[in-house]
Amino acid sequence: MKRITAFLASVLLCFSLSGCSGNGKEEQNPASTPGFEPLNQVEEGRKNIYLIVKNLDSSYWKVIIDGARDGGEFFDCNVYCSGTYVETDWQEQKRLLDDALAAGADAVLLAPDDSVMLSEKIDEIYQKGIPIVLLDTIANTDSYDVCYMTDNLMAGQRAAQEMLSQLKQSGVADSDSIQIGLQLGAASSQTISERLAGFFKYWSKNAPESWEIISDIKCNDGYLDKAVECAEELLEYPNLRGVFGTNNSSTRGFARVVREQERTDIVVVGFDYSDDIATLINDEAYRASTILQKQYYMSYSGVETALKLISGEEMPVKFVDMGVIVVNKDTIQQAEVQETLIHN
Repeated sequence: MKRITAFLASVLLCFSLSGCSGNGKEEQNPASTPGFEPLNQVEEGRKNIYLIVKNLDSSYWKVIIDGARDGGEFFDCNVYCSGTYVETDWQEQKRLLDDALAAGADAVLLAPDDSVMLSEKIDEIYQKGIPIVLLDTIANTDSYDVCYMTDNLMAGQRAAQEMLSQLKQSGVADSDSIQIGLQLGAASSQTISERLAGFFKYWSKNAPESWEIISDIKCNDGYLDKAVECAEELLEYPNLRGVFGTNNSSTRGFARVVREQERTDIVVVGFDYSDDIATLINDEAYRASTILQKQYYMSYSGVETALKLISGEEMPVKFVDMGVIVVNKDTIQQAEVQETLIHN
């Protein structure tokens, strides 16, 4: 019970008003949020769907955009897209929601930067009768039609299970005193909160007593260069043997630094797929895994559902779990993994 309490305290500390620990440097200024641009050829008479993502520069979100583009082509509608460059910039997302309404959106696909701060604006749009499909991240409101996302609590547990498995396969004994470092992209994301909660839940029940999670949880706000700096700081801990990245930027930061420093003693477990984590997975010298989401199908299905909602259909459920796949050296050639990686 003492260990569980300590883990929960770490979670509460991370999501307190002071936010997660960073590198002590001045925050970077986000790039200007662009206006909406069409993802496909605009045709008169078709329904207009507006997509708002969290990070336009992220490889993860570019897959989301690809899914919406392909959905628009297949289901015969116009799809417009914009988003922020920082996964905490909910104020700009709020403005984009207003812009979408002013432009005459028939439906909105939204991946909220902040599950709480955007809930009032989501309520407002929903009450106007405009269908809202959430992607990747749920909001703190019932005023939406459906959310296509990962069951992040379960995914976090799967990440912890993979970390324990990889550490033991690498030769770490239950009696060894080791440390595990954690990094996340946004402290305000309910998605990240659930992944951490799942990770801690599984870890507290199954990890040896001497395997410690470092309380100095790093937060990079979605910036890759900051994720690299956070990773460098964590790799200075003397007994570090594993790192967990809760999102794409965190995982890329860890993978890049582990590779640059040739830290073959570090187990890397993260989320999503990128060149950085793929390099480690495909290199026999390293031990790395990632939790692969099916984000392409989140937006592709979101476009299809938005059109159904516009025509008056109702969704029987509010939440659709798209599922995850663990990718490591042993699974990367499996048919399901390869099929999903086609869109990454």
